[in-house]
Amino acid sequence: MDRRTFVTATAAAGYALAVAPITASAFTTPADGLETGNVKIPSGKDSLPAYFARPKKAGDFPVVIVVHEIFGVHEYVKDVCRRLAKEGYFAVAPDLFFRYGDATAISDIDKLRSQIVSKAKQAEVLADLDALTAFLGKDKAARTSAMAITGFCWGGNVVWMYAAHNPKLKAGVAWYGRLVGDKTPEQPRFPLDEAPTLTVPVLGLYGGKDKGITQDSVEKMRTELAKGKSASKIIVYPDAEHAFHADYRPSYNEKDAKAGWAELLAWLPAHGLK
Repeated sequence: MDRRTFVTATAAAGYALAVAPITASAFTTPADGLETGNVKIPSGKDSLPAYFARPKKAGDFPVVIVVHEIFGVHEYVKDVCRRLAKEGYFAVAPDLFFRYGDATAISDIDKLRSQIVSKAKQAEVLADLDALTAFLGKDKAARTSAMAITGFCWGGNVVWMYAAHNPKLKAGVAWYGRLVGDKTPEQPRFPLDEAPTLTVPVLGLYGGKDKGITQDSVEKMRTELAKGKSASKIIVYPDAEHAFHADYRPSYNEKDAKAGWAELLAWLPAHGLK
């Protein structure tokens, strides 16, 4: 995280409209030494859009899928990809809302939730991620035998669910992803349902002051994980709120964001992403 520069007010373009204004703590990671861009990935009858960043040098690189928040693949998510690429990873952020509209272009958060987020079916999301992994398997620069997934908020929930769905993953890192909730036809299962049979080691990073994810649900998740053999781990930062890693928002907690990022950078190589 030390290779970034502070974003200026004039450089705030690219962030989701629903999160304006962008705070002065937002960072941008330069793309020097990286190959970055957008790609379309076949997924059933559709074309899944994604942003990628990887080292420009020749070689094959461990893969990290980056799953966005409810705000879609905006500048913060792209920046996370570049941060990971600077660490030697092939990072890819698919737009898992693409069938229902552009989440980055909606300024009203209630409209965003009702028109896009609530319509994203769990089965579709998992199938899109399967299509992404198959697509990357054909890219010589992507070492899909060493693949992990990380995600934030809505994406943190997806991390747990995809780790349960795809046991070939080496690891996951879930940032404050919801663990329990009201089940719907679109989302029939939650991480708590999968915890005892999970085999992929997932690192969960949560805020002690998160008003949307209770500590009771975190403790229940720990209990259920202990029944299985995934060797997953949950860390709670007592002073952190929800979205404590989101440096473009008032919820950003620099100390805990840096601590969580350091945990991620240790977790991935410790589980085969080298």
